[in-house]
Amino acid sequence: MSILVWVIVAFVVVFIVNSVKIIRQYEKGLVETLGKYTETKNSGANIIIPMFQKILRVDMRERVIDVPPQSVITKDNVSVVVDAIIYFQVTDPVKVVYNIEDFALAALKLAQTNLRNVIGDMELDSTLTSREKINTQLRVVMDEATDKWGVKVTRVEIQKIDPPRDITDAMSKQMKAEREKRANILEAEGLRQAAILKAEGAKQAVILDAEAVKEKQVLEATGEAEAIRKVAEAEKYKVEVVYNAIHEGKPTNDLIAIKYLEALEKVADGQATKIFLPLETAGVTASIGGIAELFKNDVKSIQEAKK
Repeated sequence: MSILVWVIVAFVVVFIVNSVKIIRQYEKGLVETLGKYTETKNSGANIIIPMFQKILRVDMRERVIDVPPQSVITKDNVSVVVDAIIYFQVTDPVKVVYNIEDFALAALKLAQTNLRNVIGDMELDSTLTSREKINTQLRVVMDEATDKWGVKVTRVEIQKIDPPRDITDAMSKQMKAEREKRANILEAEGLRQAAILKAEGAKQAVILDAEAVKEKQVLEATGEAEAIRKVAEAEKYKVEVVYNAIHEGKPTNDLIAIKYLEALEKVADGQATKIFLPLETAGVTASIGGIAELFKNDVKSIQEAKK
């Protein structure tokens, strides 16, 4: 009797232990009753009926599938080796368990196929410079295909694209030539800018020299004009003084005639071949005639005295 009790107790303990299932925070539990899906259990402790029910745990975290490097031919018939990774997350645990047998394998094959299709429609240069475009196209295609499997493809990343060695060498030479071209262009641009600046400097120097000469000429002309003006004022003042002195002395016509002759002597003393006399000479000529008569009278007086 005691053995039977112990057997029953052991059975109850095993039954209870198998009835309590712990589901982790990042998991979902699919309950199957006699092989048929009945419900989904959340994280925590859950009770099931042993031997009649079982729980399938599904990881709901984001996971990664590494796509092995593979050879892909581009649109311009260049073979490149492409390596990619896929990030996905289960959104429906029921679909991922019952709609696909091995999602990881299916996603891997799907990625390889679509990678060939996407890169096959692009030329080599576009392939090397459009990784973001390739990533986006692959993600959209795979997301549409895996939607019925209850999986969301969050990201697709191209790790590397390796062209053949001869293509790499050619690209290296092209890049070197392009760098040398840019260096030559920059050097020529620098020389052109230097020549322009030098010409601008020479132009400014000529302009400044011309401005200086102009200012000098203006100052000299201004000085000469001021000097002429002052000389004219002095001459005018001198004439006025002489005029006043003459009038105050009340000179005779004879004295004026003598001064006139003295002035003519100074005028004729120059290097000029022509001498211009004033038009109004009638009065002066009369004075000269009077002087001549005086001289004649004086001569007669002297002769008579000698006799």
